[in-house]
Amino acid sequence: MKIPTEHQAVMPYLILNGALKFIEFTQKVFNAKLISKHLREDQKTIMHAEIGIEGSTIMFAEATEQFAPHTAHLFVYVENADNSFQAAKDNGAKVLTELSDQDYGRTCGVTDPTGNVWWITSVK
Repeated sequence: MKIPTEHQAVMPYLILNGALKFIEFTQKVFNAKLISKHLREDQKTIMHAEIGIEGSTIMFAEATEQFAPHTAHLFVYVENADNSFQAAKDNGAKVLTELSDQDYGRTCGVTDPTGNVWWITSVK
């Protein structure tokens, strides 16, 4: 099976209110790389975009009348959960669960400005 280099067999596809905010949030919090961005005819809203976080791709687009918002719960491993948690809060995330040590790692939960829930975890 041939898959583009920056893709995986299964990838989330989000429909968002505020797709540009999503790019900014993920770049600042998770050091995401913008893989591609295609604008609609209005040249203002995202028709399709992709970001990469440590080898994982997330596809997304701006919500429209035809495509209602569909956000997700995303589990993400980071090098330092404390730093990512603080960066998320500094960039408009709402806290769902405070940082805590669990048997699987240091973890917390936040909701980003576009409504996605991120379960941020670093391995002990």
